[in-house]
This record gives sequence, structure tokens and C-alpha cells, in this order.
Amino acid sequence: MKKLMLGNEAFARGLYEGGCKVASSYPGTPSTEVTEEVAKYDEIYSEWAPNEKVALEVALGASIAGARAFCGMKHVGLNVAADPLYTAGYTGVNGGLVICVADDPGMHSSQNEQDSRHHAIASKVLMLEPSDSDEVKEFVKQGFELSEKFDTPVIVRMTTRVAHSQSAVELCERQGDELKAYEKNAAKYVTLPANARKLHVTVEERLEKAAQYGNDCPFNKVEINEGAQFGVITSGIAYQYSREALGDKASYLKLGLVNPLPVDIIRDFAEKYETVYVIEELDDIIETHCRKNGIKVIGKEIFSKIGELSQTIIAEKILGKTPEFDTFSEPVPVRPPVMCAGCPHRGLFYCLSKLKVTVTGDIGCYTLGAAAPLSAMDTTICMGASISALHGFNKARGEESERKSVAVIGDSTFMHSGMTGLVNIAYNDSNSTVIILDNSITGMTGHQQNPTTGKNLKGDPAYAVNLEALCHALGINRVRVVDPYNMKECEEAIKEELAADEASVIISRRPCALLKYVQHKPALKVNEDKCVGCKMCLKIGCPALSVHNGKAVIDATQCVGCGICTDMCKLGAIGE
Repeated sequence: MKKLMLGNEAFARGLYEGGCKVASSYPGTPSTEVTEEVAKYDEIYSEWAPNEKVALEVALGASIAGARAFCGMKHVGLNVAADPLYTAGYTGVNGGLVICVADDPGMHSSQNEQDSRHHAIASKVLMLEPSDSDEVKEFVKQGFELSEKFDTPVIVRMTTRVAHSQSAVELCERQGDELKAYEKNAAKYVTLPANARKLHVTVEERLEKAAQYGNDCPFNKVEINEGAQFGVITSGIAYQYSREALGDKASYLKLGLVNPLPVDIIRDFAEKYETVYVIEELDDIIETHCRKNGIKVIGKEIFSKIGELSQTIIAEKILGKTPEFDTFSEPVPVRPPVMCAGCPHRGLFYCLSKLKVTVTGDIGCYTLGAAAPLSAMDTTICMGASISALHGFNKARGEESERKSVAVIGDSTFMHSGMTGLVNIAYNDSNSTVIILDNSITGMTGHQQNPTTGKNLKGDPAYAVNLEALCHALGINRVRVVDPYNMKECEEAIKEELAADEASVIISRRPCALLKYVQHKPALKVNEDKCVGCKMCLKIGCPALSVHNGKAVIDATQCVGCGICTDMCKLGAIGE
């Protein structure tokens, strides 16, 4: 039986069919749906972990215990999980261990465009790269077999287009879920230097064997077209683009096992053609491997290392063809992302902007507070960095900075990696103010639970971390809670905590306006007789507000009656 599936949905199906027993992940677009879909299979224990490092350690522990295990994350999450990953490359596995990493070429929802193939190379583990949903499922299933065959974690590299596109998937039965025996083996799993030195020798031998395996394995395929003018070496979604753009004009070497890369199959393929192109998104991994082995190819001299590829780009670069497009006579206005109508962060960000406070920001939907008209954020680095960066900023600039700077961080991000930054502030006597934006959910990636929400991945009741008690336990004496819909309260709290002579935490608490259980008030209305068109209400950047014919207008289909705009209007023109 076949079913149309998203790549991420197919990934979960592959885990199910492959006998996975334990799954631990942290949400991150474009990988989030994998674990959400896994949770629908009762045969697999699944969870959201506080961060990717913890998630991979959980999965590795399950693997050592003899279970087939899984850990999922986006590309920047692999940075967080790098510590256990690089050691797992040495220890190897017991039950198969498959890791999903979803790269984001084009940075549709990410702060950088890193290529995770570098992590596979550096950690010396195997990596597979599928090109459509059916391959995703099969590669994941076979990934468990490969993991156990070569005694290594196997990373399956997804990209945004594969993760979020659909194709037909063949559904099969579940197999391979028997728990393997566990035997104490300190020489393998206790990475003391004396053991690790021996393990490194084993790792290098494994990579050599895996590279030889790549010359004749089901993941790497040669497609010869009679009369082809040139050859193309490619992988992942770039293979699909190449096939559509070039058709039978080319023959293809499609690489599914992208680390370690083979040599013989590439050389044999390249020798058949005078001209061979390497088509890969982001960095020149395959191209560099070819050149290192004396194989002449054309790659990044015509293709960019920046952004996504497409059928159009490939056709232009290789065939010199530019497809015809219908064009609009007028430019289409851009529609940048904005915080939703009724977003609980809006009022607080307006207060920060009004007070001209320097704001070190973090990763979440609240990062949109950096956009105009609020423009209330100075930095965004990575998960949890807002707190640590604020401490460094204040230590560098002194008391003047301490009175005019704050960090903002979401509740899920605080649990992910913000806690240690707050400990650093308390431990090193930093007079810094941190604002935790507690919207009672992981909003950025689509409303996933986290350790503060009181529910687990499946929505069942779970222990809820008390943020106030936690902040006190981490060494912060001054902790207060404000309602971000009450801008007067927020402004007073910010002023008072910045004036204090010790570290402090403000918890801005109100649930995300998009949560199903949140009850909204009726939409507000504008009294046109009172409105003078001053546009003060537009300063909060609410998408429900606009101006027509010199008067403010509220879109009743978007407005949730939060009342922030009523505080902005000094003429009383906005009300129920």
C-alpha cells in the first residue's frame, strides 16, 4: 500500500518500520514534525528533551541498552549535540542509532546556513542523504541496519525541501524491534584516554570499510542515459532539481551515502564523460572529495555556496537556458513575518523600545521584536545566548550599561540553555536584568510542550518546572511576574529592576494568543469621530491595525481584544 507523505512524516514511518523503540528530540524547523509523527506510534517511547545535547545522550543511552533509538534536531541543534555525537563516533552503538539533522538552505527559519555534512566528517560517523519521501523512509530503515553493521551512529541529513515536500511512500510492516543483549564493556563505552586511543584506531578502520562499501551499496546509484552529453554527480534534493532541469541530456551518479564518500564508483563514472558537474547545495563537500582524488569536475566555479539551488539555476548554469516567466507590471509588496495579533510579547517590547533599552535577544518567535516599528532588539546569536551576552556586555561597559540593558528569552529557550547563563550572572555578581517571556509553550516551532508547560510530547500531564522557584534556586533574589498586556506594569517593572543594585529576573507571563484554550475578548473598534489619524496605534506593529482614508482601522478577523492599542490611543478612539 502506498500513501502520500511529507518527508518528515516518512521519516517517522521509517523509524516505526525499522523497529525504533526510543526517540528523544528537541523541536526545530524544519525537523519538528518527525518527532510529532513518531509520537503517534505507541510502539515507540517518544519525548521532547530540554535540548539537543540531552536528547542525543538519551538516545545513545537507549542504544547502549540494546534498543534501536532515534534523536532529531535542526542543523544548529547539531551544534548543541556535538559533544555526545563526537564521542559516540568513538564508542559506537549496540542497538542501531539514527540521528535526523535537518539543514535549512536559504535560511527560511534559521540564523545561519551551515552544512551538516561537516559534522559527519568531523565526528567520523556515517551520513545518508535521501532525495524524496520514499527514500527518506527506506534510508531510515536501512540506517538502523547500517548503524549496527558498522557499529556507529548514522545521521540522515534532511533539507527543508525534502522535509516539507510530499511523495508516495510504500508502507511496510514493523521489524527489527528486538532488544539486543547488553553486556558491560568499559573498553568500548568508557572513553578514558587509554580506551579512546584504541577506539580511534577502530574508527579509522571503520571509515575505510564504509568508503569501500559505498562503491557498491544500495544508497549510491548510477543512471546512464544513452547519448548523454555530460555527467552529473549529485545528492539529496539537488538530484531532483538536476533531473528536472537536465533530463536525459545528462547521466547521473546519485550519492545517498554522503559520508564517507567512495572513490572507485565516482572515478569510474567520471571517466565516461569529458565534462562532469558536481551539483550540491551549500558547501563543496563532494567536489572537494573528487578533486582530492584527482577527479576533474566542475562545481562551485559556476554554482554558489549561498542559498538553495533550483531547476532554473541549474538550467541557466549548464544549458544556458533561462525559462520564461509571467511577470507582474507592478512590484509585489513584500510581506515580512510579524508577531501575531494579540501576541503577549508586543506590549513588553514596546516598553523596551520606548525606554531605549539595549536588548540582547534570543531564538524564538519573539525575535520578531527586532523588526520595525518596535525595533526592540540589538543581538540574536543562538539558543540561550541572550543571558550570557548581556553579562559580557555589562562587564565590558560597566554601570552605565547595567542601568540600560536587558536580556529577553522565552520559557522553552530558558530551559534549553538559558539556565546556565543565569547561573553565571549570579555566580559572577553581575548586575543584570533578564526578562523571561513565558508564553506557556514553544511557540517558534508550532506549539510544542516544554518542561514548564505541565504536559509531555503526547499531551499527558507532566511535572511543570516553576520558573520563579528555579530562578531563586539559581541565585537570583529579585524575581517578579508581570502581565505583558499591562504596559504600565511592565514599564514600571523594567525601570525598577534596572535601577536595582543586584541581578534580577522579570517573568512576562501570558499564554500565546494562538493556543486553543485561550479565550479572547471581542474585537475592538475605532470611533472615527475621535480618531485624528495620529498613527500612534501603529507604533506597536499589530497586523490587525492599519490606516485608511486618514483613520485607524481594526481588522475584526484578526483582533483578539488584547487592549494594547487602547493604551496607545490618548484620545480614547479605540474601544469595545
